[in-house]
Amino acid sequence: MIEVALGAGLGASVRYLITQVLKSKTRVFPWATFIINITGALLLGFLHSKITSSHILLLLGTGFLGGYTTFSTFQVELVTLVNNRKQKMMIIYLLLTVICGILAAYCGSWLGKL
Repeated sequence: MIEVALGAGLGASVRYLITQVLKSKTRVFPWATFIINITGALLLGFLHSKITSSHILLLLGTGFLGGYTTFSTFQVELVTLVNNRKQKMMIIYLLLTVICGILAAYCGSWLGKL
């Protein structure tokens, strides 16, 4: 349990820093959340194919990457795009995130097996 708590705190802190850096640079497309979720999927795919220790998976997978990635922010950003009458951007964001996330997890898994 302590592994999850420590990892989650660190992961959420890294997500916050990345969001702050990228937020000022983007206005329409939510790049920060997109980059965070895609890199998180890549890293989680890698971890699950490379690491066998349950303690390390709890620390890095469930903890760090669980705190780092953000499904709820992704959902709110989709709703915000619709509310701002940017339906096309919402569909692009939704599809890109899902497709790139799956591909990133697959690539991470593949890299972990090398």
